[in-house]
Amino acid sequence: MSFEDYLKDKKIDSAAFKQGDIELWNDFKNQFEQMHPKSFTAQKLFLINEIRRKYILKIVEEAEITEVKKPSRPVMKKVGKPVIKKSGDEEANKPKKPQRPVMKRPKMK
Repeated sequence: MSFEDYLKDKKIDSAAFKQGDIELWNDFKNQFEQMHPKSFTAQKLFLINEIRRKYILKIVEEAEITEVKKPSRPVMKKVGKPVIKKSGDEEANKPKKPQRPVMKRPKMK
């Protein structure tokens, strides 16, 4: 991985960074070539974030933007209000509670 590719992955504009601060760019490039990219990131994380804010890479997408369709959900049909049969007493419409079973008490001897 080259230093320019690394800066692109970190969303830093390499050309603008090089033009804006050539000494720091050369210093970073020399250090990057001597170590692993993850080690470089760990050592320069705060500086990289500061540089990213200063030299933002503007991404231009050439790919066509396709419309993303959401998966269709089943449609619930509304049928109207439920029909409740009414009898003369309101208590008749209420659900009845089951009665507790009657159990005989044991007798003491």
